[in-house]
Amino acid sequence: MLPLKRRTQFTPPPTALEAQLVPVISTMAGSLAVLAPTIATEPLMPPFGLMVFLGWRLLRGNIWPLWMGLPLGLWDDLFSGQPIGTAMCGWTAIMLVLDNLDRRTPFRDHRQDWVLAGLLMGGYLLFALVIARITGGNTSPLAIVPQVLLSALLFPLVARLCAALDRWRSPR
Repeated sequence: MLPLKRRTQFTPPPTALEAQLVPVISTMAGSLAVLAPTIATEPLMPPFGLMVFLGWRLLRGNIWPLWMGLPLGLWDDLFSGQPIGTAMCGWTAIMLVLDNLDRRTPFRDHRQDWVLAGLLMGGYLLFALVIARITGGNTSPLAIVPQVLLSALLFPLVARLCAALDRWRSPR
Protein backbone atom coordinates (compact mmCIF):
# COMPACT_ATOMS: atom_id res chain seq x y z
CA MET A 1 0.00 0.00 0.00
CA LEU A 2 2.21 2.84 1.23
CA PRO A 3 5.97 2.51 1.53
CA LEU A 4 5.94 4.22 4.92
CA LYS A 5 8.00 2.64 7.65
CA ARG A 6 6.01 1.83 10.74
CA ARG A 7 7.15 3.72 13.77
CA THR A 8 8.43 1.54 16.57
CA GLN A 9 9.23 2.23 20.19
CA PHE A 10 12.81 3.05 19.18
CA THR A 11 12.00 5.72 16.62
CA PRO A 12 11.48 9.18 18.04
CA PRO A 13 7.89 10.39 18.01
CA PRO A 14 7.02 13.11 15.51
CA THR A 15 7.07 16.66 16.72
CA ALA A 16 3.85 18.64 16.92
CA LEU A 17 4.84 20.51 13.76
CA GLU A 18 5.42 17.27 11.85
CA ALA A 19 2.10 15.90 13.05
CA GLN A 20 0.31 19.02 11.78
CA LEU A 21 2.21 19.18 8.49
CA VAL A 22 1.30 15.67 7.30
CA PRO A 23 -2.41 16.45 6.76
CA VAL A 24 -1.68 19.84 5.20
CA ILE A 25 1.00 18.55 2.83
CA SER A 26 -1.08 15.53 1.81
CA THR A 27 -4.04 17.81 1.03
CA MET A 28 -1.80 20.12 -0.97
CA ALA A 29 -0.39 17.12 -2.86
CA GLY A 30 -3.94 16.00 -3.62
CA SER A 31 -4.63 19.40 -5.14
CA LEU A 32 -1.58 18.97 -7.36
CA ALA A 33 -3.09 15.81 -8.90
CA VAL A 34 -4.73 18.00 -11.54
CA LEU A 35 -1.29 18.55 -13.04
CA ALA A 36 -1.21 14.92 -14.20
CA PRO A 37 -1.44 14.78 -17.98
CA THR A 38 -4.92 13.57 -18.91
CA ILE A 39 -6.94 13.89 -22.08
CA ALA A 40 -10.70 14.19 -21.67
CA THR A 41 -13.51 15.96 -23.47
CA GLU A 42 -15.65 16.16 -20.34
CA PRO A 43 -14.71 16.72 -16.69
CA LEU A 44 -13.87 13.30 -15.28
CA MET A 45 -10.97 13.71 -12.86
CA PRO A 46 -12.16 13.83 -9.24
CA PRO A 47 -11.17 16.76 -7.05
CA PHE A 48 -8.43 14.89 -5.18
CA GLY A 49 -7.53 17.88 -3.03
CA LEU A 50 -11.09 18.09 -1.75
CA MET A 51 -11.22 14.33 -1.28
CA VAL A 52 -8.08 14.34 0.89
CA PHE A 53 -9.38 17.40 2.74
CA LEU A 54 -12.64 15.56 3.49
CA GLY A 55 -10.76 12.37 4.33
CA TRP A 56 -8.74 14.11 7.02
CA ARG A 57 -11.68 16.13 8.32
CA LEU A 58 -13.95 13.09 8.61
CA LEU A 59 -11.17 10.97 10.14
CA ARG A 60 -10.13 13.54 12.73
CA GLY A 61 -12.90 16.04 13.42
CA ASN A 62 -10.71 18.39 15.45
CA ILE A 63 -7.62 18.35 13.25
CA TRP A 64 -8.18 21.79 11.71
CA PRO A 65 -9.85 25.03 12.72
CA LEU A 66 -12.82 26.24 10.68
CA TRP A 67 -10.76 28.75 8.71
CA MET A 68 -8.43 26.07 7.31
CA GLY A 69 -10.57 25.84 4.18
CA LEU A 70 -9.35 29.29 3.14
CA PRO A 71 -5.60 28.65 2.67
CA LEU A 72 -6.04 25.09 1.41
CA GLY A 73 -8.82 26.23 -0.91
CA LEU A 74 -6.59 28.99 -2.26
CA TRP A 75 -3.89 26.42 -2.97
CA ASP A 76 -6.44 24.30 -4.83
CA ASP A 77 -7.72 27.32 -6.76
CA LEU A 78 -4.20 28.13 -7.94
CA PHE A 79 -3.87 24.75 -9.67
CA SER A 80 -7.43 23.67 -10.54
CA GLY A 81 -8.18 26.33 -13.12
CA GLN A 82 -11.30 27.49 -11.29
CA PRO A 83 -11.74 31.20 -10.58
CA ILE A 84 -9.85 32.27 -7.48
CA GLY A 85 -12.13 31.98 -4.48
CA THR A 86 -14.20 29.03 -5.66
CA ALA A 87 -12.49 26.41 -3.51
CA MET A 88 -11.85 28.93 -0.75
CA CYS A 89 -15.58 29.56 -0.43
CA GLY A 90 -16.63 25.97 -1.06
CA TRP A 91 -14.15 24.33 1.30
CA THR A 92 -14.93 26.82 4.08
CA ALA A 93 -18.66 26.15 3.60
CA ILE A 94 -17.93 22.42 3.80
CA MET A 95 -16.04 22.96 7.06
CA LEU A 96 -19.02 24.88 8.47
CA VAL A 97 -21.46 22.15 7.40
CA LEU A 98 -19.28 19.43 8.93
CA ASP A 99 -18.86 21.40 12.16
CA ASN A 100 -22.62 21.82 12.40
CA LEU A 101 -23.16 18.11 11.72
CA ASP A 102 -20.55 17.15 14.33
CA ARG A 103 -22.45 19.12 16.94
CA ARG A 104 -25.72 17.41 16.08
CA THR A 105 -24.51 13.86 15.39
CA PRO A 106 -21.25 13.14 17.21
CA PHE A 107 -21.16 9.48 16.14
CA ARG A 108 -21.01 8.37 12.51
CA ASP A 109 -19.82 5.19 10.89
CA HIS A 110 -17.85 4.71 7.69
CA ARG A 111 -20.92 4.35 5.46
CA GLN A 112 -22.43 7.58 6.73
CA ASP A 113 -19.12 9.37 6.18
CA TRP A 114 -18.97 7.94 2.66
CA VAL A 115 -22.48 9.17 1.81
CA LEU A 116 -21.77 12.52 3.45
CA ALA A 117 -18.53 12.95 1.51
CA GLY A 118 -20.28 12.00 -1.75
CA LEU A 119 -23.01 14.57 -1.15
CA LEU A 120 -20.53 17.27 -0.17
CA MET A 121 -18.32 16.59 -3.21
CA GLY A 122 -21.36 16.61 -5.50
CA GLY A 123 -22.56 19.88 -4.00
CA TYR A 124 -19.11 21.42 -4.32
CA LEU A 125 -18.75 20.33 -7.96
CA LEU A 126 -22.19 21.77 -8.74
CA PHE A 127 -21.20 25.01 -6.98
CA ALA A 128 -17.95 25.14 -8.97
CA LEU A 129 -19.90 24.54 -12.19
CA VAL A 130 -22.24 27.44 -11.40
CA ILE A 131 -19.27 29.72 -10.69
CA ALA A 132 -17.59 28.60 -13.93
CA ARG A 133 -20.78 29.29 -15.90
CA ILE A 134 -21.04 32.76 -14.37
CA THR A 135 -17.48 33.54 -15.47
CA GLY A 136 -18.04 32.40 -19.05
CA GLY A 137 -17.94 28.61 -19.05
CA ASN A 138 -20.48 26.65 -21.02
CA THR A 139 -20.78 23.15 -19.56
CA SER A 140 -23.97 21.23 -19.03
CA PRO A 141 -24.74 20.19 -15.44
CA LEU A 142 -25.13 16.61 -16.69
CA ALA A 143 -21.47 16.62 -17.70
CA ILE A 144 -20.31 16.49 -14.07
CA VAL A 145 -22.37 13.40 -13.19
CA PRO A 146 -19.52 10.95 -14.07
CA GLN A 147 -17.09 13.11 -12.10
CA VAL A 148 -19.37 13.08 -9.05
CA LEU A 149 -19.87 9.31 -9.28
CA LEU A 150 -16.16 8.64 -9.70
CA SER A 151 -15.37 10.93 -6.78
CA ALA A 152 -17.87 9.12 -4.55
CA LEU A 153 -16.55 5.71 -5.58
CA LEU A 154 -12.90 6.64 -4.98
CA PHE A 155 -13.48 8.32 -1.62
CA PRO A 156 -13.02 5.14 0.50
CA LEU A 157 -9.56 4.67 -1.02
CA VAL A 158 -8.62 8.24 -0.20
CA ALA A 159 -10.00 7.79 3.32
CA ARG A 160 -7.81 4.68 3.75
CA LEU A 161 -4.81 6.67 2.53
CA CYS A 162 -5.55 9.36 5.14
CA ALA A 163 -5.92 6.68 7.81
CA ALA A 164 -2.56 5.14 6.83
CA LEU A 165 -0.89 8.55 7.00
CA ASP A 166 -2.56 9.16 10.36
CA ARG A 167 -1.21 5.88 11.75
CA TRP A 168 2.24 6.86 10.53
CA ARG A 169 2.17 10.40 11.90
CA SER A 170 0.81 9.58 15.36
CA PRO A 171 2.18 6.35 16.82
CA ARG A 172 0.32 4.75 19.66
